[in-house]
Amino acid sequence: MKKIEVVAAIMLNEEKILCVQRDKGKFDYINFKWEFPGGKVEKDETLENAIKREIKEELMANIVECEHFMTVEHQYPDFFLVMHSFLCHMPTKDISLTEHIASQWLSPESLDSLDWAAADIPIADKLREHFCDI
Repeated sequence: MKKIEVVAAIMLNEEKILCVQRDKGKFDYINFKWEFPGGKVEKDETLENAIKREIKEELMANIVECEHFMTVEHQYPDFFLVMHSFLCHMPTKDISLTEHIASQWLSPESLDSLDWAAADIPIADKLREHFCDI
C-alpha cells in the first residue's frame, strides 16, 4: 500500500476558514469533496516549506505565519495518508484557484455543512471544538 505524506493549510482570515472543493480525479471516493488546501511533501522538504509552496501553487497566495495544528493518519482504499495540518494566518481573502473548482470562507461552526474528504473530517471537527470553545 502506497504511503503519501501531505500538508494542509487551515487558512484563517477575520475568523473565517478557507475550504476548497476538489475536482473530478483519479479516485471516486474523493471526487468533488471539500478539503483544506495543500499537497504532497517533496523529498528533503520541511513541512513548513511544503505548506508555503503548495499554497503559492494552488491559491496564488502567501502565508504570513503558520503553526502545526494536528496530524491525521487515514487509510483510503488505494493509499495510506499522513496529513500534517497547519493554522495559517492570511492578511487577505484574495486567492486564485488553480487546482480546485470552488472555495468558501466559513465560520468554524459552519464547517459541518460541507461534504468533506474523509481525512479532513477530524481536522474540521477539531476546529469546531477549538474555536467554538474559546
